[in-house]
Amino acid sequence: MINKRLLIKNLLAHNDENSFYDKKRKLNISEKEGKAKLIKHICALANSNPKNNSYIVIGVEDEDNTIIGVDFFDDSKIQNLINAFITNPPIVTYENIPFPHLPSDKVVGLVSIRSLGNQICSLRKNIWKYYGGMVFFREGSISLPKNFDIKIEDINSKTVDAIENHSQNNLKLTLDSIFDFMNSKADYNPTYKVFKEYFVVCWASKEKKIENTIYHSRVDIELINEQVRLFYSTFDDVSISITEDSFKITEYIHLGLPNHHKFYPLEEVTITFKDSARYDIENKIVFQPPQFDRKTLYHLYNTNDILFEKLKKNIKLTEQEQQDLINLPATYLVCYFNGFQEAKNKLEEAKPYLKNYNKNLYTLYKENMRVLRKIRYN
Repeated sequence: MINKRLLIKNLLAHNDENSFYDKKRKLNISEKEGKAKLIKHICALANSNPKNNSYIVIGVEDEDNTIIGVDFFDDSKIQNLINAFITNPPIVTYENIPFPHLPSDKVVGLVSIRSLGNQICSLRKNIWKYYGGMVFFREGSISLPKNFDIKIEDINSKTVDAIENHSQNNLKLTLDSIFDFMNSKADYNPTYKVFKEYFVVCWASKEKKIENTIYHSRVDIELINEQVRLFYSTFDDVSISITEDSFKITEYIHLGLPNHHKFYPLEEVTITFKDSARYDIENKIVFQPPQFDRKTLYHLYNTNDILFEKLKKNIKLTEQEQQDLINLPATYLVCYFNGFQEAKNKLEEAKPYLKNYNKNLYTLYKENMRVLRKIRYN
């Protein structure tokens, strides 16, 4: 089993970006340009590596390989995005890899790409400045458009196999990681469980009981064997259920009108551990948007618009308006779920203003955008 943290270190140490791996400082697939560039690079890496895995490492400075990290990204539907825009799509996974020196809310993103063999990947339809039918290959560290009739060559298999073999997990790495997790999460009731006498899952959280149901907040869950962070959130609540062979996370979001919030299940993630050191992860969106009185929503929507205009014009807010501003991201989200289509655009437009206004408010904004992204991709 590959230790993904060790794999990232070995990829960065091997040499600069090349035809089997790329690195990025950050990723932004909420905008067309960022989405298009990611699809281009995945297409190029898949075509240039028909017999081996290829990788994109996210959260690394381009000049000196300094690991700076990115926000936890738990979009399990990234394969849906690839399938929608690429003909003969490769198998793509996105994993969050914690590093001890990074803040607890930062990870390194690892995109793993596995081609389906000798099938050429091409763009299925237009996106940004790229046209449907375009084919990309890697030339060194650059993804370039090429003709369909180019010969596919297997030139990286031995090199990638060697890197992956040097990234295998071992007992020392597992034990060190367990101790690191338990020590770093001492204030959040850390614990662990071993599945199939091989897999180790560690988790830490703050527990609270509401109407006979135990919820966990400030949750951090890691599959230690692979150094993969399975779940992380500072705000959302989850319930955890465990059997001898599975670990199930049900994520809830606290949603509603100001002073009238409820818990709504958002997504179920079930990890089933099997014999022969294998496991499956199943993600299932279970969210049913709550519906509210339209007249009340119009009032809240207009209040949000007034606050947003004041933010854009840098007008000082009253004490009450500052309190209302805390609810702005969640209120726009509720309005969008109730048919206010423009609310989504307002929410996206508000990003730089909320980011400049207050760090905690921007964190709330990112949590709401994460929920919106999951629902949209699903």
